[in-house]
Amino acid sequence: MSERATKRLVGISALYARLALGASFLSAVADRFGLWRSHAVWGNFASFEKYTARVNSFMPASSVPFLAWAATIAEVVLGVALIAGIWTRGVALASALLLALFATAMTVSFSFKPPLDYSVCHKSNSAARIGVLVRPHLAKLEIGGNTPQRSQKNANKTCHE
Repeated sequence: MSERATKRLVGISALYARLALGASFLSAVADRFGLWRSHAVWGNFASFEKYTARVNSFMPASSVPFLAWAATIAEVVLGVALIAGIWTRGVALASALLLALFATAMTVSFSFKPPLDYSVCHKSNSAARIGVLVRPHLAKLEIGGNTPQRSQKNANKTCHE
């Protein structure tokens, strides 16, 4: 496979991972506010707060509302930024950290099985791979094969010939 084809596949896979992770964050938030109706896991914020208390069973009960809102705000911000392709590297690494914290809390409170069953570790790894291995512009521009460097070369060639 050529280097160009490899870069294109990396860009496509990074875009797919960004969109999937962003959509999963926003879907979870939509569920908390009852937007999924019959397909809801929590269906309302009060149920989500009860789940937050269970996942964070090692934390004081007084911290649960803060943790529930902090997770919700983080998931909205990270979800929108992932989908929009804003600050790709930092957002991806922040997403990886959030998901790793969630997996750790699930493991401490329940066991190692739930984070595996709900693909929390996989999602965290996908986010980390976007943040560490993919140059930010690959997730957006190289899909069409038009890198900033190539565009600048073509612009210079046109201007100077």
